[in-house]
Amino acid sequence: MSNAEEGKIIKPSTEWTDTAGNKINAHGGGILYHNGTYYCYGEYKGDSTYRNPKVPNWECYRTEAGGVSCYSSKDLTKWKFEGLVLKPEMKDTVSDLHYSKVLERPKVIYNDKTRKFVMWLHLDSNDYYKAAAGVAVSDSPTGNFTYLGSIQPNNAMSRDMTLFKDEDRKAYHVYSSENNETLYVSQLTEDYLKPSGKFTRNFIKASREAPAVLSIIISTTYFRQGVRAGILTRQNMPLQTICWVNGRYWESHAQAKMPISHFRVKVPMC
Repeated sequence: MSNAEEGKIIKPSTEWTDTAGNKINAHGGGILYHNGTYYCYGEYKGDSTYRNPKVPNWECYRTEAGGVSCYSSKDLTKWKFEGLVLKPEMKDTVSDLHYSKVLERPKVIYNDKTRKFVMWLHLDSNDYYKAAAGVAVSDSPTGNFTYLGSIQPNNAMSRDMTLFKDEDRKAYHVYSSENNETLYVSQLTEDYLKPSGKFTRNFIKASREAPAVLSIIISTTYFRQGVRAGILTRQNMPLQTICWVNGRYWESHAQAKMPISHFRVKVPMC
């Protein structure tokens, strides 16, 4: 294999470096594809880890919040560091963005109508009692992002989360809530800055975390229109899925490899 071919291979479980030779620092990241370029956003972590004494009931190891980093790539193998697009607050201890707080799982989507890049992230106090979502906007995918504030969407806790922008340009905030026992799918307003008030509660009391969304098409004799998207979650158990079909969603409590014929209808989507 030539060096050129070797450079095009993505190797999991290996140390990745950016084009300057530095370790990629984008923990809990998400990728946006926009105008031919991939942008990866993640938590910028320091090199000092400690157990948080303010969370005595579980082993909470953390580093100080270093803001949100951004890397860009044309091919998913060579990544250029674009800098900190959402910077931490170093002085104001009350600020959501103070380095002593929790900034996790940043995700960015583009709003075609407002021409803004919109970031949502898990925003928390260092004892994890705040359980909120933060929102920031930018005119450019490489920032800087302007922080707008935090909320508990739909008057519910929000921790592990992701964003999903559908083909009809509607966007959804998917997040663990109710002490991480229930997964919410919340449709956003047209500007993607707030919850619209339309949401569903899924995997109730099943303790699902770390949602991820796949956009796929599966043509079957059961669903002639195909499946448009699915949510995968994990919590030390087999993956679980929810799939949207024609504006409704179908849920499976088994592994993601389960035949599509075993999916059952649950309730209307948002």
